[in-house]
Amino acid sequence: MEETLKILVVDDDEVDRMGVRRALKAAGVNVELFEAEDCNGAIAALRNTSFDCVFLDYRLPDQDGLTLINEIRSHGVKVPLVVLTGQGDEQIAVELMKAGATDYLSKSRVSPETLAQVLRNAMRVYKAEVQVALANQRLRESNELLSRKNQELEAQQQQIELQNLKLKEASQLKSQFLATISHELRTPMNAIIGFSQLLLRPKCGDLTTQQRDMVERILNNSKHLLMLLNEVLDFSKLEAGRLNLKPEIFDLSQVVKTTVAETTSLAEAKKLSVHVQAELQNRMVFNDPLRLRQILMNLLSNAIKFTESGSIGVDVKELADNRIEIAVWDTGIGIASSDLQYIFEAFRQLDQSITRKYPGTGLGLPIVDALVQMMGGKISVESELGQGSVFRIELPRHISSKQQNQDRMSKLTHLSSTSKKHLAKQQDNLRFAQEGMQGLPRERGDR
Repeated sequence: MEETLKILVVDDDEVDRMGVRRALKAAGVNVELFEAEDCNGAIAALRNTSFDCVFLDYRLPDQDGLTLINEIRSHGVKVPLVVLTGQGDEQIAVELMKAGATDYLSKSRVSPETLAQVLRNAMRVYKAEVQVALANQRLRESNELLSRKNQELEAQQQQIELQNLKLKEASQLKSQFLATISHELRTPMNAIIGFSQLLLRPKCGDLTTQQRDMVERILNNSKHLLMLLNEVLDFSKLEAGRLNLKPEIFDLSQVVKTTVAETTSLAEAKKLSVHVQAELQNRMVFNDPLRLRQILMNLLSNAIKFTESGSIGVDVKELADNRIEIAVWDTGIGIASSDLQYIFEAFRQLDQSITRKYPGTGLGLPIVDALVQMMGGKISVESELGQGSVFRIELPRHISSKQQNQDRMSKLTHLSSTSKKHLAKQQDNLRFAQEGMQGLPRERGDR
């Protein structure tokens, strides 16, 4: 069933109102017609009834059509307005449309077809205008919401920047503190090591078996604690950008063999076989031999620590583009693939408990990674649980000073971000090491 439209005709001429009524009826439009003779009557009708369309004569006895349209719109009445003009009023009708009228029609052209067409067009245009107004309103609300969100985000950004400044300051103070405390602890620790070694010398007198065992435990745990302190000190220097390489020309094969020899006793204590293979036509490189030895010592120590049986080894070979590769491998416990992404994070250990089987600061691999990058190289790892691990280091044969500075700055940013996550971890590891020395490990040579 066709919807009945409520139409208001505002005209002081009864004949004109009748003409509109007959035209709508002849057009077959199902309407309920309301009539008003002046502006006041029109306003009263619009206040009491919601109309689908209003046909409005421009020339009314109490006001003109422009004033009526302005008053209708000022009251917030939303309705299609079609202005009926006399001959020669077309220009005035255009002004009325600018004021808010939906359409206009000359009275001389009123017919069933034209009136029905104008009615349909006016209602369609009005609906489109309503939809546009609704969309604009929603857009304004969205813009206001976005504006508020932006203000909140700006406030949060300021808070984040402030927190970052505080974190940066705290990190710098922490690094300075760690460097200072590590340096201060090294002096008495070296004294303990020196006196322990002195007591073990035959010329100082014979010790009973129990006394020698106690002194050896003191010596071994002091060396372990000194190693932890050195790691913390090196990390603090790396984080602060104060660790510099001292490159020189040296025999790479000799450094590798010497470093492996220093760890052989540890491997033999666990009955591990040690293999070294160097395929170098040119054994000379320009790098920092002490830091390269530190890298190898760390990787070899880890290989021995995490290998209960089998073997460990170091393979050295030449690569293209005047680069070399050093691979440190073992047949140890291996690393799960899900954990590989974390092993170079500062203070990160796969077992974070204080009762873990393998002690340490969690700084060894991050320091290795930082040193390798400072040397213009890269490190990668291949590992499988229960099968062992291979750490591959690729380095240029000749390191440049410019390269050192660039790689040191890039690594400094990475170390700073990771160290903030684990600020308290260093203290736990130092305390763990100190407690280990005070409690005297049950096994000789425990590190």
